[in-house]
Amino acid sequence: MTSSNGPSAGGPATPVGVVTPRVSDREELPDRVWTLPNALSVLRLLGVPLFLWLLLGPEADNWAVVVLMVSGFTDWADGKLARWLDQSSRLGALLDPAADRLYIVSTLIALALREIVPLWIVVLLVGREVVLAVALLVLRHYGYPPLQVHYLGKAATLLLLYAFPGLMLADGDGWLARVLEPFAWALTIWGTALYVLAGVFYLIQVAGIVRAERAGRGTGTAP
Repeated sequence: MTSSNGPSAGGPATPVGVVTPRVSDREELPDRVWTLPNALSVLRLLGVPLFLWLLLGPEADNWAVVVLMVSGFTDWADGKLARWLDQSSRLGALLDPAADRLYIVSTLIALALREIVPLWIVVLLVGREVVLAVALLVLRHYGYPPLQVHYLGKAATLLLLYAFPGLMLADGDGWLARVLEPFAWALTIWGTALYVLAGVFYLIQVAGIVRAERAGRGTGTAP
């Protein structure tokens, strides 16, 4: 049996004084592959290249928005189905946030190339992903699985996945574009701020683990 705030059995013990958001939850999930929620997550991932092509090729923004909406629906549906059908899995826990991040990064790149979003937003959000990727390597170095996704990060992701279609639809003429523009930018700014803040919280948790691990090894108490 694993601890609620430490990695699974066989990994390092949780350092004393470090509180992490159930880093073992993912490791405790069944090792399933062929499930309906996983199929929906794979479908979301397959939609990323189609989404990019629609934005950068024919610039069919309306169809790109449809793909993004389908992605958002499957994001909601796979979590619900995993609970209803008792089909949660380690693979699903990895695919779900990976698909979210791929859509965010790919959308940012496409919108930046089309000069719809300013460079500073791209730097903040893509830079956050790079920093967290390094933090993940640090966790693995100490034998820890990825930390659970913070609720603030999920909220920020939801805001950005609503903001990006709004920015695409606002990039045009007509009354709809004028109405959508302020709402789209409000969601973008709030989503960016919360996304970065969730990344800061993640880094604080990682730093706490590293600090405690080093202290434990220095006194010979860690395995």
